[in-house]
Amino acid sequence: MSKEVIRKVSFASIFSVASVWFGSHAGGGFATGNQATQYFVQYGWYGPLMAVISMAILALVLREIVIMTNNHGFTNYKQVFEELFYPYTKIEILFEIFNYIIALSATGAAIAGAATLFTDYGVNYGVAVIGVSVILFILTIFGASLVAKASTVMSVCILVCCAIIFFLGIKTKGMEIQTVIAARETAGTGILQPILKVLSYAGFQVLCAPALISCSFLLKTKENATKATIIGFIMNALALGLSCLMLLGWYSDYSVTGTELPTLYICNQLGYPFLYYCYTISLFLCFISTGVSCIFGLVPRFENTKILQKFDVNRRRMIISLSGLILSTLVSMAGLTNIIKYAYVYSGYLSVVVVVIPVLTIGHYKNKKWLAENGVKK
Repeated sequence: MSKEVIRKVSFASIFSVASVWFGSHAGGGFATGNQATQYFVQYGWYGPLMAVISMAILALVLREIVIMTNNHGFTNYKQVFEELFYPYTKIEILFEIFNYIIALSATGAAIAGAATLFTDYGVNYGVAVIGVSVILFILTIFGASLVAKASTVMSVCILVCCAIIFFLGIKTKGMEIQTVIAARETAGTGILQPILKVLSYAGFQVLCAPALISCSFLLKTKENATKATIIGFIMNALALGLSCLMLLGWYSDYSVTGTELPTLYICNQLGYPFLYYCYTISLFLCFISTGVSCIFGLVPRFENTKILQKFDVNRRRMIISLSGLILSTLVSMAGLTNIIKYAYVYSGYLSVVVVVIPVLTIGHYKNKKWLAENGVKK
């Protein structure tokens, strides 16, 4: 095989890992515009810059995680975090807790987001929540594999719709965006709160680490891990930055309406019915995909617990799925904005303490030491 072919295969592997990060980040929650508003845009002109900095921090964290994964040949996040905290391996349970909180919160947000879409057509929010929860339960039990297969198509559809909306939204509010940036308009909250939100978002998005760990073997070297995270950073920072830039221009419009789906509001205001309905359908399907994935992800973690051993496998999975959905449905009653404002933000703070700081300090030290001891330069 020629060097050129090897190089092409290597780049394909690098890009595929970067794409896993991008796919984990740019889902339904990203597409609503609510996350970007709560974390960045509400603070004023430097919102897009905050988003880029947050992605840079996350890139550094993921790079160290990928390097540690490949150094030791790990295949799951439990092994990685036990090594990170070794010899105090029990501390790894803190990442487990973070994962459970995020799984329930993300499912609750998916239910809340999908239910909010129905309220635009006159459906009561509580009724919509119950309806969406029933759909999720049925799909989790009988159609999880189908949803998994269709999730890539849904993600592509929502990203194409978002790209068009970002372009048209920025073009329409170009003067307003220039005015906000030129005048350096801020929310008057000081600098501490925005800094904390930057850290929280990076911490919250560490949730994509397990997916990256599962495909890290494709990279093999520290150099490739660096390349993958640089490409991933560019992709994610560009998408999130453009989202924030568009939302910045429209913030004064949609903030007074109290909408929980800013991008949908903007899409409607742009006056392209076909785009509006494509985006709405894609967003709903993405919410359903997220909900099914999160609930189904709880099954392997709990199906072998002692308390459930008296039931057969199918019944165990049904009990776990139903329990997760009941908890997530209760969470969804808080509404999408409150879930992001509190559950996401505070779980992000937890992640900063138990993941971000340890990975960038202890993890970096252990990786550097391992590479030196094993004579690995790249």
